[in-house]
Amino acid sequence: MSTTKRDKSPKGEGFSPTFQIRIPPDLREQLNTEAAKDEMSLGNWFKELARNELKRRGIEPKG
Repeated sequence: MSTTKRDKSPKGEGFSPTFQIRIPPDLREQLNTEAAKDEMSLGNWFKELARNELKRRGIEPKG
């Protein structure tokens, strides 16, 4: 289980641009459940997932 918590430190000059995707309700429920297990919002869970995937591919994540 991950212990990553929400990073509340300021980043740059304000809000990041939004990224919207459509997710079927059943999949959304599964994703929400897993994010809650890690005590994260779904948005932060996706960011952590993306950062981990970049690292797995040998790319250092920015931001």
